[in-house]
Amino acid sequence: MNKKRPKTITQEEALRRLQRYCAYQDRCHQEVRSKLLDLGIYGMELEEIIVELISDNFLNEERFACSYARGKFRIKRWGRIRIRQELKKRQISDYCIKKAMQEIEEETYRKALIDLLIYKKGLLKEPNEYQLRNKLAQYAFNKGFESKLVWEVLKNLNSSDESIS
Repeated sequence: MNKKRPKTITQEEALRRLQRYCAYQDRCHQEVRSKLLDLGIYGMELEEIIVELISDNFLNEERFACSYARGKFRIKRWGRIRIRQELKKRQISDYCIKKAMQEIEEETYRKALIDLLIYKKGLLKEPNEYQLRNKLAQYAFNKGFESKLVWEVLKNLNSSDESIS
């Protein structure tokens, strides 16, 4: 199927569309740039629209990074490693990534990992204790939790709850 090229739109119309696009949810610069390219806006016009969106506070990368980190942690239960990787993919600055990681409180983070491991343990039907621990650890690693923390939590769960391993 051929994708129809959008009719050429004015810079003002593109700005209005992008304002609505950014007002709906926080966006990163890369998403906005991609959207403008899809609309057929290039070069200086593209840069001017991005500058206008930033100056009107429709586009704020620090705000995007913080809300992205909060959302992925609370909703998808991602760990810091995964969130950091996804933000880097979106070309977010190291400063903004650092600010976003501060949005996740240590106690809440640890509790989320414990809850995640207990939940996953309930789903697994693994009789071998060693393999069960490895499967739980692998699940947590895939979610983006740090290996040191995962093994520490598994060890503590093991000593406080004999049913974990």
